[in-house]
Amino acid sequence: MAAAPGRAEVRTLLVEVGRKAGDGLPEQCTGAALLCYAAGVTEAEAVNETVAVLKAADLAPLEVTVQGTAAERRAAGEEIGAEEEALMARALAENAVIVVQVMPFFDG
Repeated sequence: MAAAPGRAEVRTLLVEVGRKAGDGLPEQCTGAALLCYAAGVTEAEAVNETVAVLKAADLAPLEVTVQGTAAERRAAGEEIGAEEEALMARALAENAVIVVQVMPFFDG
C-alpha cells in the first residue's frame, strides 16, 4: 500500500562508500557498504538526504541501491523483525537517516 501523497515513508538503502581522509573506517579497508533507513516523501528525497548526511559525516558515497519501503520489501517476500521495525519507526518519527550497519571491504 502506497503512502498518501506528501506523506513520508522510510526506505531501506544500501550505500557503497569509498575512502576519504577522516572517514572513521578501519585503516586497512578499501571502502564499505552501509545499510541505512531513510525517511522521505519520495525515493529521490530519501536518497538525497542520505547522501547529504553521509557527506557531512566525512564519508564518500559512491552508489546507492534502494531496497524499498517496508511494504515493498514484505511484498517481495522479506521478513522484517521487530528491531528493524523499531528503527524504521524511529527514522520516520525523527525524519532521519539511520545507519544500521557498516560492512567494511578488505582486499583479499
